[in-house]
Amino acid sequence: MSQDSFDQKKAWILQDIAHTLSGAKDASPKGSIDELCLPIMDTINAHDDMVTTSSCSGRVSVFLEGHKLKEDHVKVGAKGDGGRWLYVTHDKDTLNGWYRQPIFHYNHVDASTLDEKVRYVLFKFEPLILHVKCRDFDTASALYTTAMNCGFRESGINVHNIVAIKISMKLDIPIGYLDEATDKVVLFVDENYLEIVTQGSLTRFRENERKLLQLHDAITALVQSSSNKQSKDRETFEERRERKKREGLERQKQIQVERVVEEMREAIEEDILEDLNQF
Repeated sequence: MSQDSFDQKKAWILQDIAHTLSGAKDASPKGSIDELCLPIMDTINAHDDMVTTSSCSGRVSVFLEGHKLKEDHVKVGAKGDGGRWLYVTHDKDTLNGWYRQPIFHYNHVDASTLDEKVRYVLFKFEPLILHVKCRDFDTASALYTTAMNCGFRESGINVHNIVAIKISMKLDIPIGYLDEATDKVVLFVDENYLEIVTQGSLTRFRENERKLLQLHDAITALVQSSSNKQSKDRETFEERRERKKREGLERQKQIQVERVVEEMREAIEEDILEDLNQF
């Protein structure tokens, strides 16, 4: 990507971010940027050679799988084809009692009665994820190394110098299914089990926030180091003017020396000619 192309792309992205922060909805299911992500996004976007393209601070969701039959095979997971979120939160403080909503019905079921086409209800915890577009591979590599050193071992770089920053801290547990006959969401585990799962998610939320802060500190150091290097490499207006002044004076001295040398050479040649003419 050319320098102008990256700068233009970054300007568009920052404009979209500002538009979202002013109250407009973005393209994510939530429709807005997670508040926990804003400080680290600001730090990354302050770097001339990086820009955030997407983010999620971490979330708990209850997801109903889509229709699994696809031609002659069954799609595992089936996020498309009618799959949808039944509950989503990015805020650990709102988790309490989520499983008591009227949409959920409880019924113990014989697992042998459920076939491979059943649409399961999945309880999920998904940790922080950031996507950062970089101007060049060197910048992407530095960011990737920083993330890996902070324990984000699922991170990677693609051919477009986009760094995906990820960590392995997921939960993905079947807790129910869709009763096609009644169109009801049936949970086949009890509230006690769901409370245990919820507490496990709260533990992950807290660890996820700790890792986010650790990553932010590391990226802040990376950005500051890069800024210091750029400052050393970049001349200020005053420094350039002084350099040009010194170079001009040195050139004038050189011209004067060359002129004196030339005059001495001409004088010597004249003296030699006069001496020769005497013979």
